[in-house]
Amino acid sequence: MNSGVTQITVEEDDGEVRLDRFLRRRAPHLTQGQIEKLLRTGQVRVDGARAKANDRLHAGQRVRIPPLPAEAPRGALGVSAKDMDFARSLVLYKDEDVIVLNKPAGLATQGGAKTPRHVDAFMDALKFEREDRPKLVHRLDRDTSGVLVLARHARAAAALAAVLRARDADKIYWAVVLGAPRPSAGEIRGWMRKAAGPGEADRKMMRRCAQNDEGAVFAVTHYVTLSDAGGKAAWLALKPETGRTHQLRFHMAEIGCAILGDQKYICDRETPGGLAKGLHLHARALRIPHPTRGVLEVAAPPPPHMQATFAALGFDARTARDPFEPFA
Repeated sequence: MNSGVTQITVEEDDGEVRLDRFLRRRAPHLTQGQIEKLLRTGQVRVDGARAKANDRLHAGQRVRIPPLPAEAPRGALGVSAKDMDFARSLVLYKDEDVIVLNKPAGLATQGGAKTPRHVDAFMDALKFEREDRPKLVHRLDRDTSGVLVLARHARAAAALAAVLRARDADKIYWAVVLGAPRPSAGEIRGWMRKAAGPGEADRKMMRRCAQNDEGAVFAVTHYVTLSDAGGKAAWLALKPETGRTHQLRFHMAEIGCAILGDQKYICDRETPGGLAKGLHLHARALRIPHPTRGVLEVAAPPPPHMQATFAALGFDARTARDPFEPFA
């Protein structure tokens, strides 16, 4: 354990950062589970009061940090040579402020007690010429592939977090869904919440709800059908206007066109035979104000299992050269 309690003042450069991310900047080796335990037991406090992981900090606040578990011994760069090569192979774009990865399906963004291998564990391999460890500014579900943005220093992290919070970023996802939505393009909107009632075993799943239900959040998704395989399956472009947990997966199942390979959010349509396994949801492209200049626009090629399904269903990704065009 590190010795001594410390009191850290939140600086202007930190921005309105979430408390768990503030802690991870100072102790990158901590898992989300460890952070949650420190908060749950009141060992971490903000201005003397208990706080939650998603509470946002403001300049001038004082954060109490207790003695922390020591970082486990690792190699000079924190990761094995094999993992270093793997992590760096994911890089789509890199400059002095930002790194963009094409996260593969099946790789978690952050770790936990049962998830030792995740993007956050590879950050030492992605420092390149800088001393700073890159920082996650948003997340993707473990089984969702595609564009994932990292900030290379605290100022960039604060700027990107502010942009994402203000919804000034355009995110485009590709999905293969069961059936074909009618109409072929449209908007899905409504209230949703995490499962919480009696008999709702999976508390990580989202449920439809009323506006005045506890925990209700409003979600909006725009969709366009890019190709249709005879009504049995369709290739969609999705643009979330809000960024709720499992929003796209929930909305597709709600309209009766669940995403192919989704084991949680399902519909009563039959899955065509001979298609690749895995969740067919891919963060295809992102357009976001750059922390220091202009606009950053980056696109990630779809993962192998989606490419195989495209080939089986006759979808041609080359026809969608501009991922943003369907929503122009």
